[in-house]
Amino acid sequence: METEFTPFASLLGGGLIGLSAVTLLATHGRIAGISGIVSRVLPPSVDKAGLPQGIIFLIGLLLAAPLWFVLTGAAPVQIVSSNELLLVIAGLLVGFGSVLGNGCTSGHGVCGISRGSARSIAATITFMATAFVTVFVLRHIVWG
Repeated sequence: METEFTPFASLLGGGLIGLSAVTLLATHGRIAGISGIVSRVLPPSVDKAGLPQGIIFLIGLLLAAPLWFVLTGAAPVQIVSSNELLLVIAGLLVGFGSVLGNGCTSGHGVCGISRGSARSIAATITFMATAFVTVFVLRHIVWG
């Protein structure tokens, strides 16, 4: 299985993610973790003070792909498995991991590490190690 290495796009995307995380923290005192933002805008724990900012952030996420299409004329390349069982299991594991780790990859990996949070560093090491092992097993053992 080949992957496409895109250093410029990756650097630009990472910079934009970092800029948005810093802007959100500086202007609203909030961490830009997606699971935290989603949990604050959905019942049962709607945060009325942060609701407008949370909704705007989520709308921005949803508009990213259409904006890319408008700017480039091409749809973003997405490769998603057609195996529905695999997608359900993966979704449940991601949700379980976010709850167990008290946050998601963006909250811990981008915002937590930049703040020097020991908990976020441990969480990021854990999910990155799990990702490395998963990719190794799938590419070299399962799909060989």
